[in-house]
Amino acid sequence: MVGNLFVVAAPSGAGKTSLVRKLIENDPAGLRVSVSYTTRPPRPGEVDGVHYRFTDPQHFQSLIDGERLLEHALVHGHHYGTGRDQVEAAFAAHIDVVLEIDWQGARQVRERYPDCVSIFVLPPSRDELLRRLNHRGQDSAEVIARRMRNARGEMAHATEFDYLIVNDDFEVALAQLTAIVRAARVSMRVQAPRQRELLNQLLAH
Repeated sequence: MVGNLFVVAAPSGAGKTSLVRKLIENDPAGLRVSVSYTTRPPRPGEVDGVHYRFTDPQHFQSLIDGERLLEHALVHGHHYGTGRDQVEAAFAAHIDVVLEIDWQGARQVRERYPDCVSIFVLPPSRDELLRRLNHRGQDSAEVIARRMRNARGEMAHATEFDYLIVNDDFEVALAQLTAIVRAARVSMRVQAPRQRELLNQLLAH
C-alpha cells in the first residue's frame, strides 16, 4: 500500500463524522471517505450512497460471503462494513482514504493493512457525550441509553490506536487531525517509493 489509509473511530456522539466531513471538505482532491454499508434504517436527512449504503441483512451477508468487505462489525444491533472496491479504487487513483468505523472494524483493518494510520476520538466527558447525543435529536431515549452503555466498552479500546484526539474544542481537534494526515503524507514509507528517482540522483557518484 503506497498512500495512506486513515482509520477514525469513536463512540457515537464524540464528533468523528463532523471532523472527518470537515477534513474532506478542506482537501477534496487528496482525501476520500469510504461510504460504509449498513443494515440500520436511514435517519432523517440521510441519503443512500452519501452518508451510508443502506442495505438489508441478506445482501450484507452476501457481501461478506463474496469477500467484498474490507471489514465488518455488529454495532448497536446493526451491521456495518467497508466496501473493498471503494478503497482499492481510491488507491488506484492515488487518493488517500478515510474510514469512519468502530474499534472492531479498525482491528480488522490493522490486520490487513498494518501501515494504516489509526485515530481514536474521545469526548471531553460522559456528560458532554450525553448532551451531544440528545442534541442530535435523531434517536429515541432508548437508543441513546444503549449508546451511552456501549460507549464505555468502545472507549476501552482507545489505546489500541496510533493517535488519540479529545474533541473538546472542534477547531483544535480538526487541527490535530489535519496534522496527523499531513505528517503521514511525508512519512518515509510513503515518500521513499515516490522519491526513489530523486534519491538515486542525489546519491549517485
